[in-house]
Amino acid sequence: MAFSLSDPVLVLNANFEPLNVCSIRRAMGLIVSDKATMILDGRGEIRSVSNIFPCPSVIRLERMIKRPRPRVKLTKSEIFRRDNYTCQYCGQKPHTLTIDHIHPRRLGGKGSWENLVTACPACNHRKGGRTLAQAHMQLLQPPTTPSASASYIFGRYLKNNRDWLPYVDGW
Repeated sequence: MAFSLSDPVLVLNANFEPLNVCSIRRAMGLIVSDKATMILDGRGEIRSVSNIFPCPSVIRLERMIKRPRPRVKLTKSEIFRRDNYTCQYCGQKPHTLTIDHIHPRRLGGKGSWENLVTACPACNHRKGGRTLAQAHMQLLQPPTTPSASASYIFGRYLKNNRDWLPYVDGW
């Protein structure tokens, strides 16, 4: 199996809580410096002149890292992901997507999870700077803040790294 040193590696806290994703290069640095141990390999081997190292897929930190509760950052790509890359007015999945303010900014609308939705350019243009009632439009589903579960946070990696599932499920 071919791999790149920039491929993702799941980083677990000392209590096996999923913390982060790093590159194979970074993971190997943590392992060699005894800051982490390899939990799961299965990507092949890294060869040096005198040694052969298994390539990590999941590593666990030796010391417990305290961190604040994770939150999903409000970004354009996360809004698209939350809305499943679907226009929230007509339900289509076009190639180009835009972000629409349900309550327009010019009328005091904020940039928040509950006020931003994915829209196709046609629906966004049709709605314009008006409210839903003024534009006679409806949302397919009300927008909410996505939960910061490990399944959501690391979900984009799970398609290509199915071996991470036992470590991500339940957190």
